[in-house]
Amino acid sequence: MKIWLLRHGRTHFNDERRYQGQMDIPLSEAGAAELYAAQRQPETVYVSPLCRARQTALRIFPDARQIVVEDFREMDFGVFDGRTADEMAHDTAYRAWVDGGCVEACPSGERRADFCARTCGAFVPLVEEAAHSGTEWLVIVAHGGTQRALMEHFALPERDYYAWMTGNGRGYALDWDETLWREKRRIRFAQELCFVRGAYVC
Repeated sequence: MKIWLLRHGRTHFNDERRYQGQMDIPLSEAGAAELYAAQRQPETVYVSPLCRARQTALRIFPDARQIVVEDFREMDFGVFDGRTADEMAHDTAYRAWVDGGCVEACPSGERRADFCARTCGAFVPLVEEAAHSGTEWLVIVAHGGTQRALMEHFALPERDYYAWMTGNGRGYALDWDETLWREKRRIRFAQELCFVRGAYVC
């Protein structure tokens, strides 16, 4: 079975380097326009409930039925959402969060471990059901954090959370093997994916 994990396209917040977390920010006009449809179309795509992910799925997989998975929404950055790192350069709460490795909860937000737990908790039953039903291709369109959480916890080779960071409209293809999944709960990284017009490396 193939598994594709894709990050949503560009928003104005991405261009301005603002935290957007669970704010429901749509794709920018340019971000939507630069995405192109995949040559192969799945029957179903699993998506975050946030509109930027759903809009991306519609651009890349226009023929697919979308199924919303609530726990694939992005990490909650609490009071940091809508702001840039530069704007918070002298914010003591932000500095403490960054200096602590960005793992503790943002004020009014979410701990990274909790975010990863809910993301992975939603992913495992999807994989199990897809394998049980003989699905050949499982496609998920969500967020950068969603990708990093899943790749850190399940991908081989093993890499750190931030090592799996990728750009908008990009993602990863993985090859699921039953034995490897049952014995080690791991999936092999196969290749990078890109659905952005004019992108040099895909």
